[in-house]
Amino acid sequence: MDSDIELQLLMVRYQHGDYDAATALINRLSPQMHRFFLTQFVSRRHADDLLQETWLRIHQVRHTYQHGRPVLPWVYAIARNIRVDHYRKANRAEAREERLDASSGIPNAPRDRPAGSPDLEALLADLPQSQREVIAMLKVSGMSLEEVAQATSSSVGSVKQKAHRAYEKLRRGLAGMGIANVRRGGLS
Repeated sequence: MDSDIELQLLMVRYQHGDYDAATALINRLSPQMHRFFLTQFVSRRHADDLLQETWLRIHQVRHTYQHGRPVLPWVYAIARNIRVDHYRKANRAEAREERLDASSGIPNAPRDRPAGSPDLEALLADLPQSQREVIAMLKVSGMSLEEVAQATSSSVGSVKQKAHRAYEKLRRGLAGMGIANVRRGGLS
């Protein structure tokens, strides 16, 4: 059975109170949503919290899902809103907290990365949030351009543009690290 059709059927059953359908949706979508949160440079603990909060919100608003529409864009729109809400709360809290001095004597955590390998996290950190989000949905979650456009309330053209700009910046970053043979098709 087609994956999207199966998700739609599970969602409709979930809307009608089917516990097994809810469990199947959670088991099926949680790993990729968790990776989505992790690619947004959230700690594993925060990603766990955001995932749980997303499922709570989905449960609260499951009646708003429209039968026959793709499930992934609807779920990711909710996950995206949860992440944005989390980001705003964190910024408000950070503004109230006193920052540690850069010379506080707390050493940086050692990096467990082989010498000469690209620091993907650093490369992704250089991307604007909207581009990181598009890359996460396209490459980590495997969503289509249309699904990403729906989830981000954007046009397909806008998603393509953000992805293209992100790929170009990632290529330049890899080339700057001396990674040879970064071909145009390798990051698309």
